[in-house]
Amino acid sequence: MPLLAFVFVLIAAGAHATWNLLAKRAAQHRNLILFSSSAEAILFLPVALGITAGSIDRLTGKAALFLLATGIIHVFYTESLQRGYRAGDLSVVYPLARGTGPLLSFFGAILLLGERPSALAGAGAFLVTSGVWLVPGGSRAFRHGARRAGLFWGVATGCTIACYTLTDGYSVKVLRLSPFLVEYAGNLFRTVVLSLRAWHERPALRKEYRQCWKEALGIAILTPAAYVLVLSAMRIAPVSRIAPMREMSMMIAAWWGSRFLGEGHAVRRVLGSALIAAGVALLAFS
Repeated sequence: MPLLAFVFVLIAAGAHATWNLLAKRAAQHRNLILFSSSAEAILFLPVALGITAGSIDRLTGKAALFLLATGIIHVFYTESLQRGYRAGDLSVVYPLARGTGPLLSFFGAILLLGERPSALAGAGAFLVTSGVWLVPGGSRAFRHGARRAGLFWGVATGCTIACYTLTDGYSVKVLRLSPFLVEYAGNLFRTVVLSLRAWHERPALRKEYRQCWKEALGIAILTPAAYVLVLSAMRIAPVSRIAPMREMSMMIAAWWGSRFLGEGHAVRRVLGSALIAAGVALLAFS
């Protein structure tokens, strides 16, 4: 793999973990995602307009349908992620969310498509499952209601990640839509939906914004930045190598949750995240 691609992915993993750290730190603010989505929509509007003008021939009815689908899924994604961060630790919810998608895809291919995975894929699934079990503390995590809620929303977020990955993958590979346009359209739809929800909370929005505008702005910048870096890496290196490397963000998030948020259990959670990342890599290479 070219060194530049490795650097891009490494920075992207840090950016992704960082915006999740910000989201966790400000998770108590109900309209945090509205603020960050609005900021992203405004900041990157000129880029979106330029790309749209250059690819107007590809914006068919089917393309519009898939852009709408990714918008709907991303609303559920951010909502479940924030609910998870309100109920559980960053170093638990984030690895569960990132590890559940590939694991569900693995078992779905067996049950629904009749596929017969290789021994390498089976080992990858075992590592992911072991890491998912280890990160929250094994069976002890299910003895506390609050922890169970964090686990539930972490897994729910993983389900939405699997859904938008498939939807966006089809949009980019089959419909040949710009990846940036797909991301921007989903964010714009989310902004509109969350704005409608917050309409009745107008008097309190200004005060809430003053309390979390820094986190919202950071999320607005880091989210597309991480995405663009990954796409840039994919231009100069095989996708099969880039995808599993992205999971380094789980180890970063697990460490930062313990280091900056005082969540504790750093060794166990970083080790569990490493198992998940290794398992995802095996699934990708199988």
